[in-house]
Amino acid sequence: QVQLVESGGGLVQAGVSLRLSCAASGRTFSSYTMGWFRQAPGKEREFVAAISRSGDSTYYADSVKGRFTISRDNAKYTVYLQMNSLNPEDTAVYYCAATVPLTPRYYYSEGMYNFWGQGTQVSVSS
Repeated sequence: QVQLVESGGGLVQAGVSLRLSCAASGRTFSSYTMGWFRQAPGKEREFVAAISRSGDSTYYADSVKGRFTISRDNAKYTVYLQMNSLNPEDTAVYYCAATVPLTPRYYYSEGMYNFWGQGTQVSVSS
């Protein structure tokens, strides 16, 4: 069991950067692949990024590739999402999630994640 708490969301203008954090409870953090998802108003939740247990492998949605960077600090039980060049289409509630290691193609599916945070709102104005 792992509990996840996101932070770092807010209201920003287009073009700026924001870093989200997700703090996990428990010493099993390094056992999990971590992911970030987001849900915009009226839309389904979608995959944003994922990172392997060691941090050596990362995966991104095409819509954020080159702008967002996922990273983790296993000593601090924390995963981050650095978001650069934000635009209004990035407005959403952002969730972090944890899953056991899987074949990478499954990391893009929210159904494969076992634990979820409560989400943090990111709003980008034009």
